[in-house]
This record gives sequence, structure tokens and C-alpha cells, in this order.
Amino acid sequence: MKHLMRRIAPDPKTLKEHKHFRLLGRLLHDPNLWHLNRRSAAGAFAVGLFMMYMPPFGQALMAAMAAIAFRVNLPISVALVFITNPVTIPPMFYFAYLLGAWVLGEPVAPFDLAFWGEPANWLTILEPLALGSLLCALACSAIGYLAVRLVWRWHLVRHVRRRRARTQPPATPEAADAAGLSDPSSSRQT
Repeated sequence: MKHLMRRIAPDPKTLKEHKHFRLLGRLLHDPNLWHLNRRSAAGAFAVGLFMMYMPPFGQALMAAMAAIAFRVNLPISVALVFITNPVTIPPMFYFAYLLGAWVLGEPVAPFDLAFWGEPANWLTILEPLALGSLLCALACSAIGYLAVRLVWRWHLVRHVRRRRARTQPPATPEAADAAGLSDPSSSRQT
């Protein structure tokens, strides 16, 4: 799990030298921002997945500031906001708008160019879009946090079980067969 996270996370040196992150100065030197453990990874997923539903201007900087405030893994937090990109933004934010309109009980704006070509009509979607974005951000954040905690725990339990199976001899030949540790040729009778 750690190896996968380290592979996908941006390099700390690159982030510290990035022109936007230089504004954060000494705050980037906190070692907790670069540690990779269950708490920091789960928190980073919560921060990054929350920030990906915020307005698409300065998401990475907002994720970095939130990661510093919560003292979670900064590279993962920043990397996750890039799930929103020019290809994914339209469907994600349209779904958020539909969700917000449904919760508020408002009619959905028509999906035609004449309606969207009029800037005055854009104001009608702001409230449902903001509410839907907040609900999606909260849901993604909670699901991401819990998923990382569960997967990390599952991976750790599996690792401990494998280690124990390698170091402890089975109590009986039947247990060895069940664990798949015995040699099938030695158990045959001639």
C-alpha cells in the first residue's frame, strides 16, 4: 500500500519549489506533511477528495493549506485534486448541480445552448450547484477516508497473517494442509 502511494504522490522537493507553494514557506518543512502512515494517508484522501469539488480555481493551493492545517500527507492531498480536470469537470459539476436542484426541490435548467448562452441564467444555478458541490465533497471525503482506513487495515492484517504463517510451524499435519504449507509429495503414502 505504501509503495503504491509513494509512486503516485508528487515529489516533496518538486512541491516545495513550486511557485504557488512557495507562499507557504516554512510551513512546508513540517515532517508530518511528508509521512506516509494510515492516519496521514486517510486524512490526505479526505482533504484531496473534498477539495476536488471546490471551485476549480486554486484547488491545489486550498488542498495544500488544508493538509497543513490538518497535518496530513501533503503530496497525496494535492495529487487528488487533479481528478478534476477539463475532461471530468463537466460531468462532476453537472451531477453536483442535479443533486443540489433535487435537494432544494428546484426545477433543473434546460440543457440547451440558448439557455446557457445567457449569463443572467447562470445565477439561477449557483445555489443548487454550491449545495450539490458541498454534498458531493462531504460524501467523497468521508468515503475516501473510510476506504483508505479499511484497505490499509486489511493489508496490514493480511501481512501479519502471512508473516505468522511463515514463522510458526503448524501444530498438526492437517493444519499444514489447510494452510497450504505442507509438501504434497511428502504426504503421499506408498
